[in-house]
Amino acid sequence: MWIPPEIKDPVLYHAPTRKIQGVLGAVQAHNGRLLTQFEDTFNANTFQSFLEYVLRYRAADKKIVLVLDNARWHHAKILKPWLYKHRHEIQLDFLPPYSPEMNTIERVWKLTRRLCTHNRYFQYFNDLTQAISQQFSAWMIPNETLRKLCAVN
Repeated sequence: MWIPPEIKDPVLYHAPTRKIQGVLGAVQAHNGRLLTQFEDTFNANTFQSFLEYVLRYRAADKKIVLVLDNARWHHAKILKPWLYKHRHEIQLDFLPPYSPEMNTIERVWKLTRRLCTHNRYFQYFNDLTQAISQQFSAWMIPNETLRKLCAVN
């Protein structure tokens, strides 16, 4: 942090909180559309809810392939019947352990933080979530920014 030399006793404003906002997300690689769902906790039920949400954006003749990290809720036993039922519509592919750099959604989270939260003070937690939501809403429309960011070559 840089402080001008004439300021002898700087005051740093920050919200005294440890609140977090969980977001599940996926990018359609062919057009850059971002699909997100805000959640308070991550578990098998919220992940299944997100999968159902993602299926709404599936083209009729296409199968969705989701590339995932190895979070424990992605492998939950209670998901098996649902995944079997929808096996012709959705497929889960898992990245090798400890390889977040290969997960394209991590690039989206990094860009979101740079555009929406870095060097900004949010007096209230709702202000933070609103700023992020506005960015996600803009990316809900197919866009070149995320298409290029998440391109797989």
